[in-house]
Amino acid sequence: MTSPDPDVSAYIAAQPPAAQAVLNRVRGIIRRTLPGAEEAISYKIPAYRLKGRYVVYFAGWKEHWSLYPVPEFLRAELGNRLQPYELRKGTVRFPWSAAVPTDLVKRIVKALAIAAELRGRGKAADGGSGERGRRRTRA
Repeated sequence: MTSPDPDVSAYIAAQPPAAQAVLNRVRGIIRRTLPGAEEAISYKIPAYRLKGRYVVYFAGWKEHWSLYPVPEFLRAELGNRLQPYELRKGTVRFPWSAAVPTDLVKRIVKALAIAAELRGRGKAADGGSGERGRRRTRA
């Protein structure tokens, strides 16, 4: 497991005490689920990278904490498991007052890691151009 990033530690330490406990739990779940991930701050929130690709982010807000991204394919896959939570574009919002849904967070993180790996394979297959399966023509 990579070392904890001091900037992520500082981000969590800047939150109210009750939020710190929740965010430390979320951080631990992510770190155990992605043991080889690099921890960093990106877009001013904690983020996790595998093989140079961002996989998942989390953040603490006034009324909730959030996990990002949760794209449509993952929402469809998770179905009713997301029903108790507020969904926004690419985000799941979890209330501070509820217990951290450990299994759901693990499942989201694992699915995002697989999606990141597949994105990486696609870029490798097309030479990194993002044009896999498209024929180039010269003008």
